Amino acid sequence: MKPDFSKGLVPAIVTDNQTKDVLMLAYMNEESYQKTIETKETWFYSRSREELWHKGATSGNTQSVVSIDLDCDQDTLLIRVEPKGPACHTGKTSCFFTPILEANSTQTEEIDASIIDKVMAEVEERKEMRVANSYTNYLFDKGIDKIAKKVIEEAGEVVIAAKNQDKQEIILEVSDLLYHTFVLMSDQSVSLDDVKQELENRFLKKGNSKGDRPEIEKW
Repeated sequence: MKPDFSKGLVPAIVTDNQTKDVLMLAYMNEESYQKTIETKETWFYSRSREELWHKGATSGNTQSVVSIDLDCDQDTLLIRVEPKGPACHTGKTSCFFTPILEANSTQTEEIDASIIDKVMAEVEERKEMRVANSYTNYLFDKGIDKIAKKVIEEAGEVVIAAKNQDKQEIILEVSDLLYHTFVLMSDQSVSLDDVKQELENRFLKKGNSKGDRPEIEKW
């Protein structure tokens, strides 16, 4: 099944496959749709220039297509991608960064379950793109010795906070540890999906002891 192009252009909503954030809205004609399918990178049709355009052809901020879904009316596409940089020409990660109507601040806000993915995505973005005064860029520039040292330091801070039974300090130090661990993972080309898969494997095998990493009976 494919989009119905009989009435003209079809809107394409592009989202980050890891963070689930909406990155941009663009339009496709049948030719750009076919190029997207063939190249596994996003192609769109520019209504202002009246021509095809390959996302990232000039900036390098291409989008690798993970999946494409068609809505029930066959006239809107949802495209999940792995972005190689910001989606917006302004340099913002997403084109949707201007608030108009915000949720009531008195309402109970739920913590975004994908925040871990968002932080990791931000780290990966800094690996590919320099930002002025970025601490993450500084760590990448210094290399693995500096990054590893920070991971060890933060792990020690977590232990000290736990020994002091200081809950708020534990929260702060664990957050620091996770962030620096993400930088180390990115530096070594290890993704969150790699770790999630390993955890999944261990969960499925729980109860079995293997080598120096015995699995626990229950999590």
